[in-house]
Amino acid sequence: MQKLNEDKLRTREIHFLVSQGEREHIDRKMKEAGISSLAAYMRKMAIDGYVVDMDLSDVKELVRLLRICSNNLNQYAKKANESGKVYDNDINDLQTKLDGIWDETKNLMAKLSALL
Repeated sequence: MQKLNEDKLRTREIHFLVSQGEREHIDRKMKEAGISSLAAYMRKMAIDGYVVDMDLSDVKELVRLLRICSNNLNQYAKKANESGKVYDNDINDLQTKLDGIWDETKNLMAKLSALL
């Protein structure tokens, strides 16, 4: 329990000077990381050595493609249940969309593996 209390009480001060250019660089990095508190940013960097700010636009695109594909699949299933038929064009359209999803997934996995 003593460790928990020590972490809450910040009684030790660390003071250092930076140049104007270094401060601007720190401010840019803080903004990129979405951190507004200089103390929180400096503590995080001093303890962990880095802050990870991931661009999830590729994941959002993958989710968008999955939603489209899922919606199309539901429409095709409904059409097949109503008419008792499945059309080649519908199957080809769905296959093309699935191929696109796989391509996006491969690109995303390559980017994620590059981070390791």
